[in-house]
Amino acid sequence: MRGFFPNDYELSDVIVGIMDKKKVRDYMTYDVVSIDAKGGTAKDVINAIRDTHHDGFPVIDNRKVVGYVSARDLLFVYPHTPIEKLMSRHLIVAAPDMDINDAARVIFRSGIQKLPVVDDDNNLIGIISNADVIRSQIEHVSPDKVFKFIDTLRQLHDVEPTMVRGGRVAIQNILPTQSKIYQDELEGRMYEIQKGLAEPLMVVRRPGRFVLVDGHHRAVAAHRLGIKELDAYIIEIDEDIELGLERTARDMHLSTLDDIKILDYARHPPLVALTHRLVKQG
Repeated sequence: MRGFFPNDYELSDVIVGIMDKKKVRDYMTYDVVSIDAKGGTAKDVINAIRDTHHDGFPVIDNRKVVGYVSARDLLFVYPHTPIEKLMSRHLIVAAPDMDINDAARVIFRSGIQKLPVVDDDNNLIGIISNADVIRSQIEHVSPDKVFKFIDTLRQLHDVEPTMVRGGRVAIQNILPTQSKIYQDELEGRMYEIQKGLAEPLMVVRRPGRFVLVDGHHRAVAAHRLGIKELDAYIIEIDEDIELGLERTARDMHLSTLDDIKILDYARHPPLVALTHRLVKQG
């Protein structure tokens, strides 16, 4: 039946499945230069910087990450200074199955450039950098994902959506479908927009407005920057139906981007719990 789908199979749930989130393992570097905790000295770090042009390295003891040392740790120390006296023991690391967006929040919020990637036993298996994170964000939305979403609309609503390539949408005409976003990610999207790195939104065109499917942080970032329009993948539906996303917006009393609540970093419970778990040393 057109326009009908079971209550326990909301369109928003389908979107979560379609917009599969990339993991740290998809972008991390597996070939990692590290410093040995036993017998390592400041001279070893100097040599590693000269040979690799990197500015920081995980410190390992029998594969386990026990610290991190950077170029700034070499200031005012002798070359023979033991690495254990230089390294930071306050570890911030990532797991390979960590969402790349969560890794981005940790990197940009903490101001560090790299996160060692460890397994459950704290063994070093890779490293994820801020450059890797930027690359993941640029690749985040693809036409393939848009077509998968269109396929879902077709199956759920018995409609024939079409996609407009290279479209632009007016920010003031966007109907949000997400009630909360996070301040740190919002700051990251503002930076991307200012640098011309922002990816397109995904919207469904409805009479007189656009229903926002993906890109709430980008839309609010543009709104705050005074930008009137954004590039978008525009999905058009000729049939007169109400999408589950529209009902969701109505139930959450959302009508404009100003209705979205912005949460700070400390109120991101899954990320805070994960980070605290990861920084513990055995």
